[in-house]
Amino acid sequence: MKPRTRILAGVSALTLVAAVAWMSRVPSGPITPTGSVPRATGWEAVTVIKGLVHPWSITWLPTGESLITEKSGRLRVARGNVLAPAPISGLSGIFSASRVVLMDVTLHPRFTENRWIYLSYAVQTPEGSGTRLARGRLSEDLTALTDVAVLHVVSPLQPGLQQFGSRLLWLPDGTLLLALGDGGNPPLRLDGELMREQAQKLGSQIGKVLRLRDDGTAPADNPFVGRTGADPFVWSYGHRNIQGLARDPSSGRIWANEHGSRGGDELNALTAGGNYGWPRATYSIEYTFGVISPDTSVPGMIDPLVVWTPAQAPSGLLFYTGEKFPQWRGDLFSGALKGMEVRRIDLDAEGRVLGQQSLPIGQRVRDVRQGPDGFIYVLTDAPIGRLFRLQPTSPPPAR
Repeated sequence: MKPRTRILAGVSALTLVAAVAWMSRVPSGPITPTGSVPRATGWEAVTVIKGLVHPWSITWLPTGESLITEKSGRLRVARGNVLAPAPISGLSGIFSASRVVLMDVTLHPRFTENRWIYLSYAVQTPEGSGTRLARGRLSEDLTALTDVAVLHVVSPLQPGLQQFGSRLLWLPDGTLLLALGDGGNPPLRLDGELMREQAQKLGSQIGKVLRLRDDGTAPADNPFVGRTGADPFVWSYGHRNIQGLARDPSSGRIWANEHGSRGGDELNALTAGGNYGWPRATYSIEYTFGVISPDTSVPGMIDPLVVWTPAQAPSGLLFYTGEKFPQWRGDLFSGALKGMEVRRIDLDAEGRVLGQQSLPIGQRVRDVRQGPDGFIYVLTDAPIGRLFRLQPTSPPPAR
């Protein structure tokens, strides 16, 4: 089978017109887009929490309780997998807007000392809309946040409210990565240009990964500090819509998955100062019709390691280090909203992708995390969302 025939078979979920448009580009990149993959065995999904309303992210406290964000702006706490009926109070002051999308939540690395909780969220106001980073102190009884303050307002503000993907990831030096979407699809524009052009502009924070100190200021060693016209917070750029960030604690490699446009979803290995191509180099096509770029690879821009076409709509990313699935230690687990599954991405010791497997969940997967008990947890985005625990299945009894 010829290479282009293989690719066309992998994009069978696209309409024929869109697939032909995708195929018309210069195939300069090194990646064959991934369609269906074998199903993983030896695991099962068990519901541990239900009754969540479009949950977005989960993290665990040192004492074992979990914090879960809901898109509508509620921060929930669960004790022993029992969801508290009332959300944590204290956020109304920063959510004074016509529309709010609460996204990621993470603990300060020294949470036991300072009790800081960090949140990313999007707001829509009369002046424009955008993503913000806030923090507050969690009370000892886990019912309220105090000293809540906005640490960073992403600039520029923009019209509409779409493509606000956001994840938070702490680095060993105590700085925080904040991943941001490119701001929206055509025909949405800013200053006469399509919003996606912001991803290549170093003076804009849209379509970037930012690096901040824990107080929200810009570190002096960020890669573009001192460059004329560049924003000092920018750490990497050329991103469309990152939905998952994960770090390998042994090698220090940082991984991200992000949405493409009608296919072309990507897995990337991030480095400081890297340009990841969007929209100059992409496997994506327009949602309506046409080519976004003729190139899938451009000199000076970093190629993805995996491309998903048809779209997975990836979200939530875990680098697994636990003991419950020893055969999967050192692999990535990428959630999928559209695919309603988790993709296991088999890595070798050098970070090369060896293959993939599917773990079907049956609901839109929003987040994938490793719990303090070493199990893999999956949060689903639905009006009645759930937290699943993935655990090994018992071996069949010996005959």
